[in-house]
Amino acid sequence: MAKTLYISDLDGTLLDNNSLVSQESARIISDLSRRGALITVATARTPATVSKLLEATVTTVPAIVLTGAALWDRNTQHYISPIYMTRSLAAGVLQELADEQIDPFVYTLSSPSALLEVYHGLEMNRKERDFYEQRKNLPLKRFYIGMNVPDACLDKMMLAFATGPTDNIMRVADKLKKRGDCSVSAYPDIFDPKASLIEIFAPGVSKAGAVMRLKKECGADRLVVFGDNLNDLPMFEVADLAVAVGNALPEVKTRAGEVIGPNSADAVARFIEKDCCL
Repeated sequence: MAKTLYISDLDGTLLDNNSLVSQESARIISDLSRRGALITVATARTPATVSKLLEATVTTVPAIVLTGAALWDRNTQHYISPIYMTRSLAAGVLQELADEQIDPFVYTLSSPSALLEVYHGLEMNRKERDFYEQRKNLPLKRFYIGMNVPDACLDKMMLAFATGPTDNIMRVADKLKKRGDCSVSAYPDIFDPKASLIEIFAPGVSKAGAVMRLKKECGADRLVVFGDNLNDLPMFEVADLAVAVGNALPEVKTRAGEVIGPNSADAVARFIEKDCCL
């Protein structure tokens, strides 16, 4: 029987409409994990929110965090092989964003065991304020609001993240992609159709690269992934089976090998439970 690794996106996929892992999904995944199933998540989120969201869910495989810029060992609470931008790349990315009047949240990590330090230099808009308020008291992360990233931290920069009007975000995404020296992901905000999100990483960072690395490290023969948004498509392309939830964007459904129920119906956990028994 093939050894299968199951990897699910969080927002809009494993998380329900309240942005939580339901009790039923947590129960199913925990039971399967205790019996040896290889189940984890791949997300743009950081360990600070991943740890909170999965606190009632047992998993034995490291989580893919920051869109693949690192793995996160939930047991030791350490980052595994974080991928940093070079100093010159970090400075260039920040300048490109500034030219478009976009002020990002800048994520830096001094060591695999350190807190993630997040800088935001200018006054926050409503969406940025909401983002900050939901995360400011979480462990594993420290915010510096009203403070630009120190020059000494540029070579420890893992991510620049911003949210804003779709036209602005897509314009700067196109400019950064033309540079060819960084990984850029821009996609719609599932909670606000007028807004989009952008994430900029070191070159080569992607969910696809991280899931393939994890598949090899787990010794898995088969990779099944779950997603709902455009930033999940890279891992769809490398999976043995790509599964879209029923609420996924049309393009994501088109690229999936199978479409299941919506995130509100514990569809991911139920699919894994059934698939494990085949």
